[in-house]
Amino acid sequence: MRTKRKLVVFTGAGISAESGIPTFRGNDGLWEGHRVEDVATPEAFERNPDLVHQFYNERRRAIALAQPNAGHLALVEAELDWDVQVVTQNVDNLHERAGSNRILHLHGRIDQARSIEPPTVIVEVEGDLSAESCLADGRRLRPHIVWFGELVPAISEAQKMVQQADALLVVGSSLQVYPAAGLLYELKAGRPSVLVDPGKAGIARSGLHHIQKGGGLGIPEALEYLKKYL
Repeated sequence: MRTKRKLVVFTGAGISAESGIPTFRGNDGLWEGHRVEDVATPEAFERNPDLVHQFYNERRRAIALAQPNAGHLALVEAELDWDVQVVTQNVDNLHERAGSNRILHLHGRIDQARSIEPPTVIVEVEGDLSAESCLADGRRLRPHIVWFGELVPAISEAQKMVQQADALLVVGSSLQVYPAAGLLYELKAGRPSVLVDPGKAGIARSGLHHIQKGGGLGIPEALEYLKKYL
């Protein structure tokens, strides 16, 4: 049996937008009517944990109602031909619900919480969280989200995945948010890379093939394009 070639799929907010999940930050720089500084930084949580929890509680409820779209499902189907590793900036669980088998969340997951005090414990969220939410031992909980101003612990693992990949598929990302956007440069020279996004590319890489469509239509086209590298 032929060994499947390694395909890393890097997804951004655009793929989830087709499921009705907003990209949070609007043209006015606000996230659902809130300043980023008020709901998505460690300082914000220290100042007003209830406001931060309320923001993520609302997002969590909205995501729970959303369904995986054709783009998510196309990536599951890609596993028939490729050894697929999904690396996502998204904090939703639509890749998991669609059936993808290997997913690395760079920025955490909105359906999880973690302890503030060490050692770190990650738990599934059931219902809403508040400033009083804590583990049985009294350690307080915060959303399991990488906030602005925090390090991205999983970035080194993602870099290694791309370095070992035979091909890279980017879906629904403006390629403007670092360090995640830098993953494009980790792919070895001469290996194919495809960007599926209806907007203009925010970054250039030699050989990057850009399909200006949403994920639902663009991912099958991208996979067809990559077949010649199987």
